[in-house]
Amino acid sequence: MSIENNILVKLNNVGFQQNQKWLVQGVSLQVEKGKIVTLIGPNGSGKSTTAKIALGLFKNIEGQVEKFTNNIGYVPQKISIDWTLPLRVRDFMLLTDNLTEDVIDEALSLTGVINLKDKSLGNLSGGEFQRVLLARAISKKPELLVLDEPVQGVGFTGEIALYELIKEILEKLNCGILLISHDLHTVMSTTDHVVCLNGHVCCSGSPKEVAKNSEYKALFGEQAAQTLSIYEHKHDHVHTNDGDIKKN
Repeated sequence: MSIENNILVKLNNVGFQQNQKWLVQGVSLQVEKGKIVTLIGPNGSGKSTTAKIALGLFKNIEGQVEKFTNNIGYVPQKISIDWTLPLRVRDFMLLTDNLTEDVIDEALSLTGVINLKDKSLGNLSGGEFQRVLLARAISKKPELLVLDEPVQGVGFTGEIALYELIKEILEKLNCGILLISHDLHTVMSTTDHVVCLNGHVCCSGSPKEVAKNSEYKALFGEQAAQTLSIYEHKHDHVHTNDGDIKKN
């Protein structure tokens, strides 16, 4: 496989062992340019571990990782910040990268938070902070974007707005996205492929296929399978950054 085939990263039967315990094993998947692959599963199922394997953060893994790009953006599940520091959004954007003001403005504009550029990080809402994290991840226009629980700490309508933003980023950057979610009830209609994990791949396919799969039902229950919904409707409104809904 090569980049000509639009494959950005491919995992071949990968696994990772820590303290003589397999965190995840036998996982195969690939992320292509212009596609979204979503990992779902309960806590401790190996979602973040699989993402970190794809990123190349672990050594001594089982299996093989084929990466066809090094231009990768990453939003981790957890980030440690001293909220008492007088850190503005623009300062946060510059913590690990030497970005120009134009690049910062472009990234913040794309995620809809350019107005927060000089605001203290500690005064942001959950949705605003997630958008800033996304802006930081896309500032260098990555080919592959890895998002670990990008809607955590955000209300339902805020989640929908962020999912819409992720789709917009996919289209504007023409990148591939590996998305991690624990939310079994709302999966983006734009997700191309879902991989359900529980230490291994239980099942995979389109969101509708996964919801009907017997292994998915055995893991999460019949009710979860019935209530897993595909978010798609005609837009006669917009979702604001703080989760409000406004009619067009």
